[in-house]
Amino acid sequence: MVGMILWKNPEKGGGAVTIRERSILRVRFWCAEIARGPHTPEAVLRRRVRSAGKRLRKQGVTRLVLPEQFEEMPQLEKQGLGPASTLGLRKSIAADWVRWLLNSGGRGTAGAKIGVSADRLTGEVVRTVTELALRHRYVLLDLPKGGEELARQLRREYGVSLLLNPSKEQMEETDALVVFDAGGDWESCRMLPLYDETSPLPPLMLPPALEEKLPEGCDRGQLLAVLREQGGLRPGQITVGGGNSAK
Repeated sequence: MVGMILWKNPEKGGGAVTIRERSILRVRFWCAEIARGPHTPEAVLRRRVRSAGKRLRKQGVTRLVLPEQFEEMPQLEKQGLGPASTLGLRKSIAADWVRWLLNSGGRGTAGAKIGVSADRLTGEVVRTVTELALRHRYVLLDLPKGGEELARQLRREYGVSLLLNPSKEQMEETDALVVFDAGGDWESCRMLPLYDETSPLPPLMLPPALEEKLPEGCDRGQLLAVLREQGGLRPGQITVGGGNSAK
C-alpha cells in the first residue's frame, strides 16, 4: 500500500495529524496530513511525523509520496517506511528526456549522436533504444550481451542501424548519454543517470484535466511514478517539457 504525507495549515483545525484514505486518478492512497506552521517547533514537528508514520504503518503502508524538500525521512525509515521509487518513471521517459535535453540545450535532434549503456537487455532498454533509433541518426549501444540481436531486429523492422561496442571515448563524445545501471566509469556532462533517484527529473506535465486533480505540495516525481505504476496514468499522458519541474 502506498501512503502520502502532506503539510496542512494548523489554522484549519482537524487535529495535528489526520489520516484518511484518498483516491487520486483512481489510485488509492492512505494520506497523512500533518499540521505545520511557520512557528511550529522542530521537536513538535518530528513528534507529529513519527505519529503519522506509525499510523500509516498500521494501515499497511510501506512506500510514501513525500512533501517537497522533506527532511524527516530518517525517522520514518526506522519505522519501515521508504520513499516511492521514481526509477520506473525515469526509464519510461528516457527517450523523451533526451529530446528535451537536446532542444533545451539548443543542439537539435536531427543529427545528434546518442549513447545508451546498460548491463543487460531488458524491455525498458529495448523500448528506449528503439525510440531513440527512430528519432536520431546515430545511436551507440554499450551492452555486454544481446546488442547484435537487437540491432538485427531494428534493421529488419525499421531500417535503422545501431553502432555496437563503441569505445569509451565515442560514448563520452555523444550529445546525450543514457545510462541505465550504476557502476560505469563515464565522464560526460550530458549524462542521464537513470539509476540515480537524486538526479533532478525534467519538467513533467499532464493534460490540464488531470493536472487539476493532483494535490499540491507533494514530490511531483514520486506522485507521477506511483500513478503511472498503479495504472492511474496511461502511456503517453506524461509529457516531458513545460513549466513545472519534478525532483
